[in-house]
Amino acid sequence: MKRLLLLSTILGAALIQPALADKNPQTGEELAANQAYTYRMLDSVKSLDPQLISSVDDSDVARGIFEGLYDEDGNGNLLPAGALSYTVSDDKKTYTFKLRPEAKWSNGQPVTAKDYVYGWQRLVDPKLASEYAYYMELAQVANAGDITAGKKPITDLGVKAIDDATLQVTLDNPIPYFPKMLTNTSMFPAPQATIEKYGADWTKVGNIVTNGAYLLKEVVEGEKYVEEKNPDYWDAKNVIMSPITALVINDEDAALTRYQAGELDRTDVPAGQFPALKKQLPDEAVSTPYACAYDYEINLADGKGNPALKDVRVRRALSLAVDRDVIVNNILQGGQTPAYSWTPPSINGFKMPDIDYSHMTQDQRNAEAKKLLAEAGFGPDHPLTLTLNYNTSDAHKKIAVAVQQMWKQTLGVEMTPNNYEWKVHTDKLIAGDFEMARYAWCADYNEASTFLDLYASYSTNNDGKYSNPDYDKLLEEAKTMADPNPNYSNAEKILAQDMPVIPIYHYAKVDMIKPDLKGLPQHDVMQFWYAKDLYRVQK
Repeated sequence: MKRLLLLSTILGAALIQPALADKNPQTGEELAANQAYTYRMLDSVKSLDPQLISSVDDSDVARGIFEGLYDEDGNGNLLPAGALSYTVSDDKKTYTFKLRPEAKWSNGQPVTAKDYVYGWQRLVDPKLASEYAYYMELAQVANAGDITAGKKPITDLGVKAIDDATLQVTLDNPIPYFPKMLTNTSMFPAPQATIEKYGADWTKVGNIVTNGAYLLKEVVEGEKYVEEKNPDYWDAKNVIMSPITALVINDEDAALTRYQAGELDRTDVPAGQFPALKKQLPDEAVSTPYACAYDYEINLADGKGNPALKDVRVRRALSLAVDRDVIVNNILQGGQTPAYSWTPPSINGFKMPDIDYSHMTQDQRNAEAKKLLAEAGFGPDHPLTLTLNYNTSDAHKKIAVAVQQMWKQTLGVEMTPNNYEWKVHTDKLIAGDFEMARYAWCADYNEASTFLDLYASYSTNNDGKYSNPDYDKLLEEAKTMADPNPNYSNAEKILAQDMPVIPIYHYAKVDMIKPDLKGLPQHDVMQFWYAKDLYRVQK
């Protein structure tokens, strides 16, 4: 066995007893007396069950109250959390993790290897029907695919508790980024006794048992989520901020007003307002790289969606007629970039292929779009009509209205935008109850497969039910390649031809952040943040 990573002795400052009222023990900065953190969240949490979480906002809350084997620092490097270290076999297929013996659940019970085994088996259990069930297959954990397909029992999953402090994981194929995948909430441990006692209600305040730096103290559905410092957390002496409050505010302008009134420490910048805010408050308006893609997903499932959208010529015409420069330069104005590929160029190692329409002028794209739509049988005497679902957000609405006008003016298409609150929007996606829907995906780990595997036919997050055997084959081959990037580029070419999704733009993280707030990542495209890393300095 060859040791690859031993992180148990990092952060020597962690051995220093911090004083919450004076200085940050790791940086020496003078701390403010107020160490509360309040931030804006767009939508209500859909689930705080780690194995059921499927959104960024839910993950942000969950990373405070739960903890997995590893965290990430502000530069995307792994940090030990529930695990102290790991070793890996010579064939890179067997990982053995030594767990932190002082880690506890909030009920006082130790966190053991069996809790990880239970959590991982829950994820792939067809009875749970998790949207992230396929994630274990992406991680190449042995037998995951057969288990999610119902061909093998969950006990055949390649994860085993050697003893309370030793977790062993066996992979079907070695992948160099496997440790990075462990930071996703779906890979967190789960408290079996609590889940079996309360069932679906186990995450409610009063029932929930957690193992993170914070405890869930208050939930007002549709309004707020409050976490307070967990005094029994293994590193409680280094946790500075408390309480952590997420306020649900759908309206971006209302959130900005509350930020300016001092009610919020962080909020998203409303579409189009970043240039003015950056000029007015240069130390507070921040735009940083973010590995996320914004698109319109098309329902290709048999017997569902709009029959016209099953024609690739229609899909390509709609994509060509979207003027992405107008969207990023006139509507968003926050450092976002036009997207002609699904995978963002910021992803480690990914090289965007030569996609033909990315080189065209918009006039050329529009001309090609008109030609394709006419070939598909649509025109002034037979206009294409369709609907687009989007979740409540002023930015999503502005983009939908702009695209509606582009399609109307260029192609004569009659598109009706339908607005739904987040839970209804995602329920419709999962049920296949949509023709076209606003969608976005943020990387689970810094590697192109986190985007491309989403549209593999086996993906449980492939709500549009796109399927192409050649695409699947490229991704399957990539899992065993020393350099999978050529396959990733070829997969992107297939997406550009088949157009199961219309890429709109690649994100930037555009925020207003109070200048005395420290500890948020500014150099990691993943933008994973941990409340336990935050602190407020004296002004």
